[in-house]
Amino acid sequence: MPDMTQSGDKERQERLKEIVRALHEGVPVEKLRKRFAELIRSTSPEEIAAMENALIQEGFPVSEVQRLCDVHVQVFEDSLKRRGRGGRIPGHPIHTYIEENREAKRMLKRLKRGMKRVRRPGEDAVKTFREEFERFKAIEIHYRRKENQLFPALEAKGFTGPTQVMWGKHDEIRGHIKTAARLLGEGDWPGLSRQMGALSSAVRKLIFLEEKILFPTAARKLGERDWAEIKRGEPEIGYAWVRPGNLWDARIARMKGEDHPPEEEIMSKETHGDQVALDEGSLNGEQLRLLLKHLPVDITFVDENDEVRFYSASADRIFPRSPAVIGRKVQNCHPPKSVHVVNDILKAFREKKKEVAEFWIQMQGKFIHIRYFPVYDGEGRYRGVIEVSQDATPIRALEGERRLLDW
Repeated sequence: MPDMTQSGDKERQERLKEIVRALHEGVPVEKLRKRFAELIRSTSPEEIAAMENALIQEGFPVSEVQRLCDVHVQVFEDSLKRRGRGGRIPGHPIHTYIEENREAKRMLKRLKRGMKRVRRPGEDAVKTFREEFERFKAIEIHYRRKENQLFPALEAKGFTGPTQVMWGKHDEIRGHIKTAARLLGEGDWPGLSRQMGALSSAVRKLIFLEEKILFPTAARKLGERDWAEIKRGEPEIGYAWVRPGNLWDARIARMKGEDHPPEEEIMSKETHGDQVALDEGSLNGEQLRLLLKHLPVDITFVDENDEVRFYSASADRIFPRSPAVIGRKVQNCHPPKSVHVVNDILKAFREKKKEVAEFWIQMQGKFIHIRYFPVYDGEGRYRGVIEVSQDATPIRALEGERRLLDW
């Protein structure tokens, strides 16, 4: 006998996809509301996320699904609001994300009030607004933590499409923040007012998608072990405005007789081991770890299968990394809009058409030099790529010479 429940889920999924395709083709939302009403009553947030994933798996461009996110919010909003958010224990990653969202909404309200005051700019009003805006920019940490901690865990469960879409929404907001910062610096108050409106709208819509779709879906797909791994890597990236609670940590520590070890049991262990024979000399495991950790550059190694295998955990990393990146496809470590460039670099290295890919950017007053090098074994087979990043600001500022005896 066929599984009627599974059959019904598949049919509903296909009908949802048909509606999204109609939206993509330009059919007005109003003409589709009746069809939505029939489905929404029994549609879970996870089904909506699964719909996006299926569209991308079938070849729908990520950028197109991303463009439809605002329509998703409009159409699904009433139904999803009725379902509620569901609370989490303080200290659990979802609880922390939601607390950050609450603070983000409070800050947006303050920025809106401040924007009204600076339309007739006075020195104090402008100074206060600048300070509030600078503080709000910490929302970038919220997004980086999702990209480096939550997304890899979901990708390991085969949940990839929606995370790519949401990363694209992060980049949209980053663009709004960058434009607002430029207008603020130029003193273009009318332009800044419009830009802040667009920024606020984009952030609020993304919060809705997080709390009504992403987080409920993640709660279903990930187990306690997954969440403990996510929590373990969070301090590496940091938090936006809030300090996580610790009740959930205590709950993890109390668990007994389950297949979910306490967080301290999954903490990374120092590598000691025997001597590792190198081409020149040898090092034991701890010496090798210390050497890599204290290099004055950041190093990441990606193997021949495009999976991240190592990153140097230096004290002042230029770009955030956390244990969740290990084993992750390198394509998933980059925003969707730049994945094609990553693939072009890897292809050129595999085909031995390039020996280096080199880039440099200005970031927070620093000149960052980024280089990628292919790795081949003794028989010339491609074995992966090394990424080397360095803050070259002090080097560029050097003049004249200073010899060893001048130290």
